[in-house]
This record gives sequence, structure tokens and C-alpha cells, in this order.
Amino acid sequence: MFQEFVEERVGGDGATLFIRRAGPDGAPPVVLLHGYPQTSAMWNGVAPILARSYQVVCPDLRGYGRSDKPESDPSHLPYSKRAMADDVVAVMRRLGHERFLVGAHDRGARVAHRLGLDHPDCVSAMALLDIAPTREMYAGTSAEFARAYWHWFFLTQPQPLPEKMIGCDPEGFWKLKCVNQARGENPFSSEALTEYLEAFAEPDVIHASCEDYRAAASIDIEHDNADQGRKLDMPVLALWAKRGVIETCFDALGLWRQRAERVDGEALDATHYMAEEIPDEIAARMSGFFSRNPIHVEAAE
Repeated sequence: MFQEFVEERVGGDGATLFIRRAGPDGAPPVVLLHGYPQTSAMWNGVAPILARSYQVVCPDLRGYGRSDKPESDPSHLPYSKRAMADDVVAVMRRLGHERFLVGAHDRGARVAHRLGLDHPDCVSAMALLDIAPTREMYAGTSAEFARAYWHWFFLTQPQPLPEKMIGCDPEGFWKLKCVNQARGENPFSSEALTEYLEAFAEPDVIHASCEDYRAAASIDIEHDNADQGRKLDMPVLALWAKRGVIETCFDALGLWRQRAERVDGEALDATHYMAEEIPDEIAARMSGFFSRNPIHVEAAE
């Protein structure tokens, strides 16, 4: 995976992140953010295509993969989307990118949403895969949604309940959750799957990822409420799975238009792990969208 990509660790804002990066010098920068319970390996099909025309940066979010797993606190602030977004901004700045494009999936797309609100001058445009806004999804919870996204409610239980249960069979849990969301299929490359399972076998990754969900159900919603109706002001492309929960249970565009000034999108013929099922189409959609919303790249000093 990721031939020609540099792998390194770069300081964030309180956590050092493992990143993969590649692309022509001077090309527009794009950061790609992964979802749960994965790593930057999820972009193995998309990133090399984008790297032909963009400087692509794929980090492991704090708490995941080979990135730092900071100690949490009772408020779950260290795993808030605000803290994760601050890491991404710090990493991109250390790489010389003050303004950039964002492509993100699942939990990473929730980080991207907060990043765009807290750091609007950093983001030119963002493409978000298979989510609706977190607060609105919780507010619109139905029995159908709760059955399908059972992990949203399981992982938020107080420590150590989910950690202990997952820790008994991390690989079994990972496959149960992910294969279920892929409608019983396995869209993951063997190399990516090996990386996911090796990372998720670590107790600190299990705990940190639970903290990610606990934050989403608590402090992240507090941060959303404190925005007092402020919306994303950069262009947003929302793409979601036609064979997934967002399509079945939510009005994705309607909800995003409550949270973003300029948003367009549609459902694609895929399940939740669309970047790995249809990477060529996802790369083409992102590239087309980013080319319509270009950014000026300053020469690095």
C-alpha cells in the first residue's frame, strides 16, 4: 500500500500523529481523515490517485493506529472533535500548509465538521463521506437507527464496560461491526485489514476509540450548541451510501443544509466503506469537487 508515500510522525496540538504523505511539490494540499475503527490505511485506493495532482496527507487521528493516545479526562475533552481537529491543523501547518482541502469519512468527517467551524480560514472546501451531523443524528434517533448503529450507544457506556467486552475478542468485534456495515461483504484489502486488526488489538486504541464516541455524545454536542447556529461557510460535498444507514434513516442533504451554507451531494451505490469499495469513483468525485473550489498555495519558506 501507499507506494511512493512518505511515512512519518508529525507533532499535532497535544498529540503526535502518524502520517502518510505524497504528491507534487507546489500542488494543492489535501488532508484525508479516516473513520472508526480504522486508520489512514482506508485511503489506500483513493490517496494514490489524488496524489497525482495534490499534496495528499493521510494522518491516523489521535487515539488511532500509530498516533499518540493521550490520557482522557471525565469530560472526554482530549477526544473531542475539537481536539482532534486542532491536531490536524497543527500537523498541516508544520508541513507548510496554512490552507487546505479536506476529504473525510465517518469519524474523520465529524472531525472535519468541527475543523471547518473552528478554523474556517484553513479549509477551502470539504468532501464528507457517509455521515450526517452528529448532533442531528442523535436528536433524530429512531429504533431503526439504534438497531443499525448499535455501536454508537454501546461505545458510549462508562469505562470499563465496552473496553472489557471488546478486549475479550478485538478481532471478532472489529469484524462483526465492520462486516455488518458492509452488508456482509469484505471490501478491505488484505494489507489494510491486517493494519486495522493489529492496531485494534491494542488496549489503548480500544479505550481511545471509546472515548471518541463518549465525546461525540457529550462534549461535542456542547460545542455544537455553543455555536449558536453558526454554519460552515466553505463549499461542502456530502456523499453517502445508497445501501447504508444515512440513506435509510436520515435526510442527509436536509440536515447538512442546517449546518452548512453551501452544500451539495447525493447517495452513491455502495455501503458504508465506500472509499474502499469504489475508490476510483470517490477519487474522481473529490478531485472534481476540489478542482471547482481551488485554493492558492503559497510557496513554503
